[in-house]
Amino acid sequence: MEFTVSTDARLDVVDVTDRVAAAVPADADGTVTVFVEHTTAGVAINEAESRLLEDVETFLSDLVPDEGWEHDRLDGNADAHLRALLLGPSATIPVDGGSLALGRWQSVLFVECDGPRERTVRVV
Repeated sequence: MEFTVSTDARLDVVDVTDRVAAAVPADADGTVTVFVEHTTAGVAINEAESRLLEDVETFLSDLVPDEGWEHDRLDGNADAHLRALLLGPSATIPVDGGSLALGRWQSVLFVECDGPRERTVRVV
């Protein structure tokens, strides 16, 4: 199953937990993998509190400067590739009785590093 995420900013964090949960069959047990098919976006598991999401964006911006990279001579988005490299393209989540077995404060976060864009997220 796959779904689309639209972002509004170059660096944007979107809670996709409900969309991932909707993709899990009602009788499923095991694991589900959430995967982004892009080299400038990532997936993370963390709390979806709005101030923390802003902090994630600030953290990634501070950790990886926007400019000064060799790849920028090609298409100007090396920072997005490097931020996505830190995040990784996927997360695996336990499933129990058709429900995501996330911790109390855990959410599935899609992190856009080269937006605004429309992206595809796969759930398998």
